[in-house]
Amino acid sequence: MWCRIQLRRESDRLVVHLAGHLSEAQVPELLAACAEANAPLIELDELVSADAVGLDALVRIEQRGAQLDGLLEYLRFELDALSRKRV
Repeated sequence: MWCRIQLRRESDRLVVHLAGHLSEAQVPELLAACAEANAPLIELDELVSADAVGLDALVRIEQRGAQLDGLLEYLRFELDALSRKRV
């Protein structure tokens, strides 16, 4: 399954739009894009699934100050469970 990562600027903020299935193959590109921005907005309304590495990347990005927008409820549950395991 594929994952599309699109970047755009809205004012001074980086917006990263993810669609499809986030997997280990796309994580380096996602992390690199988010590392260059201060508190990016991550649009996830078209993200349908993520593997364990993709979920871990989203947790790390959120912990660094990114805003996750449009995340499906079951993915939010998985991210929260992963965050609790890290504590």
